[in-house]
Amino acid sequence: MAVTGLVLIAFLLMHMIGNLKMFIPVYVNEVGETVNEFNHYAEFLKQDLLYPILPKGVFIWIFRLVILACLVLHIYSAVTLWLRANRATASKYTVKKTIKQSFSSKWMRWGGILLALLLTWHLIQFTIVPTLAGDHDPRSLVIAAFQQPLFVAIYVAMMLVVYLHLAHGFGSAFMTLGANTSPKAERVLRVIAHWVAALILVGFVAMPFSVLAGVIN
Repeated sequence: MAVTGLVLIAFLLMHMIGNLKMFIPVYVNEVGETVNEFNHYAEFLKQDLLYPILPKGVFIWIFRLVILACLVLHIYSAVTLWLRANRATASKYTVKKTIKQSFSSKWMRWGGILLALLLTWHLIQFTIVPTLAGDHDPRSLVIAAFQQPLFVAIYVAMMLVVYLHLAHGFGSAFMTLGANTSPKAERVLRVIAHWVAALILVGFVAMPFSVLAGVIN
């Protein structure tokens, strides 16, 4: 669960950096060519990454399968650990009431379920539907979607769930892998987890809010 979680966090950071290319306006270069950095990034991921080592368009499917495998393993690990915890504590001990838990740690399971549903919606909207429709202009698609306040609200809700999930999960992953060597190390990991979660939250919501406000057009 820790390893797959960190792989997914790395994916989120990469995805966030790609999304921020929406802030680069479309421009005409010195030879008169129209340059669209966001579309170029999308095309590079789908067609050109690792080409000519791999044929065009192959890497993106390998990448998608790896991310899908990490998601499935992450969910499987979460369910398995939850069932083991229930079997290990069949009776409710009074002392459990004194254990301090952050809101994000209490929210992890339900947040994970909600995040899976929101992620499915996100994939349908920005990947599956455009692919079936043959839409090859990602920038226009993103702008059209986030000019609608409802879509922005749903997207921001999704990223708030991601923030809560990462605020607990990032630090917990490193603790599981052995980085929790002292009380000080645990505090440092928790602070870093909140900073990473906040960075991803701000990095992702900046673009839809800017489209809605007309800053990105």
